[in-house]
Amino acid sequence: MSQQELEDTRAHLNSGIGPSVHRLQAELTGSVELSGDADSTAKLWTKSFIILTLSYFLLFLCLQMLLSPFPAYVKEQFGSGDFVLSLVTSIFAISAIISRFATAALLRRVHRNTLLICGVAIATASTAAYSFAGSVGMLLFLRACFGVGFGMTSTVMPTLVSQIIPPRRIGEGIGYFGLSSSLAMSVGPTIGLAVIGGYGFGPLTVLGTAAAALILPLLLFTRSIPPQPAAAMAPPAAEAASAGSAADPSPAKNGRKRSGLGRKLLLPALLNTLLSLTYGGLLSFIALYGKEVHLEQIGLFFLFNAITVLVVRPISGRLFDSKGHAAVMIPGALLLIASLFILSMATSMPMLIVSALLYGLGFGAVQPTTQAWMLSETPAEQHGTANSMFYNSIDFGVAVGSMLLGVIASSTSYAVMYRYAAGVMVLFLVVYALYRITNSNNKHDLETSSGSSGAGSGVRTSDLQG
Repeated sequence: MSQQELEDTRAHLNSGIGPSVHRLQAELTGSVELSGDADSTAKLWTKSFIILTLSYFLLFLCLQMLLSPFPAYVKEQFGSGDFVLSLVTSIFAISAIISRFATAALLRRVHRNTLLICGVAIATASTAAYSFAGSVGMLLFLRACFGVGFGMTSTVMPTLVSQIIPPRRIGEGIGYFGLSSSLAMSVGPTIGLAVIGGYGFGPLTVLGTAAAALILPLLLFTRSIPPQPAAAMAPPAAEAASAGSAADPSPAKNGRKRSGLGRKLLLPALLNTLLSLTYGGLLSFIALYGKEVHLEQIGLFFLFNAITVLVVRPISGRLFDSKGHAAVMIPGALLLIASLFILSMATSMPMLIVSALLYGLGFGAVQPTTQAWMLSETPAEQHGTANSMFYNSIDFGVAVGSMLLGVIASSTSYAVMYRYAAGVMVLFLVVYALYRITNSNNKHDLETSSGSSGAGSGVRTSDLQG
């Protein structure tokens, strides 16, 4: 055998053995990356995913069972006005926002299990103390404490889930995971209004406390928390060293990357805030609206809302993965506008049910799409930041919505207030349409520029694209 033939044989063997060895090493260390085809069929419904989704449902169930009945209880118990009633919702939301900012920063320095346990404990303890509050001030303090615990827990849990969802099924996975919170948003107020009407506020707080208290044993005893990634926590010195690595040698470059990431997340966060403005008005005042228009079973709104949320969530996730966010956002916003207009004119149960069904279709489609959109714009190591921004936009929208719509309701009526809420969704459509038009023009300008450049150099754009 000649020397050249020997070299060719050795090269051939290395080309076959090398990748296999590297693949085996990757599998043994758990760092193997799935191919596109394998990733698209990777298992979504693992034990960890199911238990985390159930735990998230319990967290939001604790919140939602009390959120809608709370303003009516405070008005009856303490005789408070609409603005003070709106504070019951907005104080919670503002404290949750502050808590999420702090939690997102702490996730890289404090073990996430510690943050999760602390968050659940604070939420559980504050819920248990509601019925012992003797004044509006004490209730507002406890609502702020609950917001801190809720903000911590609702930042850590989605971060855990985003770690175990196959990347190419992120829209579908987030859709199913988000279904837990949407379902709680729908059935929670129904349960809460029924319990407070039949048994009183004390038993309702016991039920909410039990829901929150179940989370930790469910997670810990089933060992469903995925392992902490090796690079998930880094001391400040390690972060500084990483920031100055060869991959990103310039701090200014890192700053530009973070700034670019923030700009990408800004639009979906803004749209989610506008959506949550309408939801804040629903949560805070629908029980009082039912009394205004003499609909005694107003809690059924959330029950029928839950039905369509259940139906549309999985469908919207697949639509996002295959068609993009426009296929979901535009029809979803139109459904929400129709729902809120019908609600503002509702004088009978059939009208209320139609409004609820339409709201569930729109809300259940749009909200998870904004979250999947934000996650798809961020690398895996930034999912905690994206989730924090997503949930902060919800809480900010609910806080502003409850206060702003509360002012409108106090000077007009609850019916007029819901027409203003429909106007917020019209603004949602305008903002999204402007984004689509601007984005389309930017792409056209880029393609034109590339074509002109290619023509000038004798190279076609299609050649540059391969």
